[in-house]
Amino acid sequence: MTEWGHPALAGDVALVVSELMTNALLHGSLRDRLIRVRITAADSVLRVEVSDPRGERLPCPRAVEGTDQFGRGLLLVGALAQRWGSEPRSIGKTVYAEWDLAGRADLFAGAEE
Repeated sequence: MTEWGHPALAGDVALVVSELMTNALLHGSLRDRLIRVRITAADSVLRVEVSDPRGERLPCPRAVEGTDQFGRGLLLVGALAQRWGSEPRSIGKTVYAEWDLAGRADLFAGAEE
């Protein structure tokens, strides 16, 4: 993120990648099938994608209690990213998170000083 000019997003993006990848490993993996992580930055949108082979297992935030050890990953993703969702693939699905970058250059200018 720093090399792409968005150092203030580095922590949020790292946490979202970790959460989506963990979900893919725990709920979307199949033997001999790959999981793919892709991060792209266009002029207006930063997008994180994690693709796995289990298209029938769609992400769904769940209610958690104070002492629950699991179940907060998608809540974190929703809190950190401006939007997230899933898209079907010919085999499997892609879960994505996005941040709008348009107009954020001024926001990041002071972060490096």
